[in-house]
Amino acid sequence: MKTIFRLLAVATVCALGASASAANFRTVVIDAGHGGHDNGGQWGKVYEKHLALDTAVRLEKNLKRMGYQTVMTRRSDYFVSLPQRVAIGNRYKNAIFVSLHFNYTWKEHVCGLETFYYSREGQRLAQYVQGSLVRQTRTVDRNAKFARYYVIRNSTIPAVLVEGGFVSNERERERMKSGNFREAIARGIAEGIQRYRRAG
Repeated sequence: MKTIFRLLAVATVCALGASASAANFRTVVIDAGHGGHDNGGQWGKVYEKHLALDTAVRLEKNLKRMGYQTVMTRRSDYFVSLPQRVAIGNRYKNAIFVSLHFNYTWKEHVCGLETFYYSREGQRLAQYVQGSLVRQTRTVDRNAKFARYYVIRNSTIPAVLVEGGFVSNERERERMKSGNFREAIARGIAEGIQRYRRAG
């Protein structure tokens, strides 16, 4: 019985330590989805890989203005494998991981933004990011959701995957072609990250 109590105590300390380190992070690993031969979602000449990279660059600028250090998994149009993306993020202990994507479905009426998480700490981060995204973009809220995407499932730091609207939806596709909309997404993510850190 004493052994069980000791194990529970150790688990509690570890959990508290993880929470404290999450609150004190100063680095954000920004993962622009797809790239190179991997276009991601596509409609005509609108490619997810280009939207994701542009939004990632905008997010980096917003975060640097807030005083954060940033790491990009890619800075131009080239392919980075999922294990490579995870490996880049996992090099940093005092950090969080944000993967940027734009959605696609054959159901052209489907629209809205959503943020995915895998871990408990990722869930907290996702809720702050999703709330700020919706406020900044004034678009449909598809909520923060659990998922098993490779990059968030294998991250050892708090991680989320943001879907910034549907390339397959005509109205959202027109919005995401605008730099103002992509900037609003970047501001929303940055604001959510700041709120998450301040909440501890």
